Amino acid sequence: MPEKKDHSPRPEPGPLGAGARVLVRRPSGPAQTGRIIEDYAELTDTGERGHAWAPVHRWAVALDDGRLVFADTDDLTADPSMPGSAG
Repeated sequence: MPEKKDHSPRPEPGPLGAGARVLVRRPSGPAQTGRIIEDYAELTDTGERGHAWAPVHRWAVALDDGRLVFADTDDLTADPSMPGSAG
């Protein structure tokens, strides 16, 4: 009998989670601030889905300029301009 994989979402790392203000740093442009609107942790394990060629990024972030971007945890830090942020 094959082992059943646990597909439950991984715990949110530190101050990151839906609603958190973040600074998004991507290689394709300047750093931008925004708010996390969704966590797609349960979709980031592509082993069974066969689309390693188009990996799912964990976080959906609504940038302050109105754009929606998808980022990995390594691309985000708590927004340093917010009081009480750890950035």
